[in-house]
Amino acid sequence: MIAVNNKSLVQEYWNALSGKEKTPALIQKYVTDPHLKEHVALFEAAFPRYEMIADDFICEGDKVVVRARARGVHKGNLMGMPPTGKAIEVPFIAIYQVAGGKIVKNWLVTDRMEMMEQLGAMPGSN
Repeated sequence: MIAVNNKSLVQEYWNALSGKEKTPALIQKYVTDPHLKEHVALFEAAFPRYEMIADDFICEGDKVVVRARARGVHKGNLMGMPPTGKAIEVPFIAIYQVAGGKIVKNWLVTDRMEMMEQLGAMPGSN
């Protein structure tokens, strides 16, 4: 039953954020992990209202794994890179640890090479 509740929380979190402005107050409702808060703020500034498309939710105990894609348009500074106006869709896997009805820790693996290719920062593999 705990895994089901954790899955519901993470799904609610995704629905609340995907394609919408990710304000600190909204993030605070679901997240206590400071690293996740920083990550969301960084990418929200670079890709305002980016979408998160979940392909799979896998739950066990206090962990929820999401295999997904992030989609957005590069409209703000990204780690020193000025806006390109280019659209991206990048695969990633997130693991969330849930406790007390909030996300308390996360691990994220993103295909950064794919993102940089889509932004034109490095040559594609075509």
